[in-house]
Amino acid sequence: MPKKILIISPSWIGDCVMTQPLYRRLHELHPGAIIDVFAPKWSMAVFERMPEINEIIENPFGHGALELKKRWQTGRQLGRRGYDQVIVLPGSLKSALIAAATGIKQRTGYVGESRYLLLNDIRKLDKAALPLMVDRYTALAYPSQAAFNGHSGNPQFKINAESQQATLAKHGLDTVKPVSAFCPGAEYGPAKRWPARHFAELARRHAAQGRQIWLFGSQKDFDIAEEINTLSDGLCVNLCGKTSLSEAIDLLACAETVVCNDSGLMHLAAALGRKLVAVYGSSSADHTPPLSERAAIVSLNLDCSPCFKRECPLGHTDCLNKLTPDLVEQAVKSLG
Repeated sequence: MPKKILIISPSWIGDCVMTQPLYRRLHELHPGAIIDVFAPKWSMAVFERMPEINEIIENPFGHGALELKKRWQTGRQLGRRGYDQVIVLPGSLKSALIAAATGIKQRTGYVGESRYLLLNDIRKLDKAALPLMVDRYTALAYPSQAAFNGHSGNPQFKINAESQQATLAKHGLDTVKPVSAFCPGAEYGPAKRWPARHFAELARRHAAQGRQIWLFGSQKDFDIAEEINTLSDGLCVNLCGKTSLSEAIDLLACAETVVCNDSGLMHLAAALGRKLVAVYGSSSADHTPPLSERAAIVSLNLDCSPCFKRECPLGHTDCLNKLTPDLVEQAVKSLG
């Protein structure tokens, strides 16, 4: 009988992307394994691009919502599906409670938030040995961290060409001219956002090279995308807030080049194998870099960064303001 495994997924887009090498490794270790993912509805489009996944089960609980009784009831329902193992990727007590309620024989996850009584295959993470988040996830495929070979491989999404063409038609787009995709948002805060004027200057340069520029993001990013479009004299197509996540993935896959802040869309572009330049300001690539052989990281590495703050504590955000379009364009050209 093939092993049947339930994954309790993280919530953030980037984290969801970084789980794919775990599923690939589970298939290698357990040929024929059936892997289901318990994930928030909004993230399902990410898992739909992963051929390793058998079924995506909706996690109905909002971020931060306790609802402990409902979580226990949900776990009991999941437990009736006959899983051999549940792997809990978030570090929260709430996610471990669902796993405990399933009654699944093997409940795997890292130590965190008093989870000793809820998980019975509990691991103590050696962060120094596994600095990358992707490796921390993949290590859970093994009986112990010591058994892991330390190499995860990169996420690789599968795109449905028919769905992609339908998305292009829906938004009145085509790929006759090469596409440069810019992702100017960053959910964490302004200290991770490359300035609109720099994106606009890069847009002018790419348009002069015969490229079309598509701007990606959520509704929260619409205004900054409009600012970029205005500063570049209307050379961009602002898609922020106009696409579903599924559509955004299909359209990002059309891009020849992607320029992103450190964000979930950066991780999606990496998994799609696009030529990618990732701009880092207040954050660091040491923990969650873009996982692709076609990615370049641009950072000034100032003495004051990374500070990991949402807003610049010094008030100047030099790490991004002084990171010029020339540096980003050089990185684009270095990727061939």
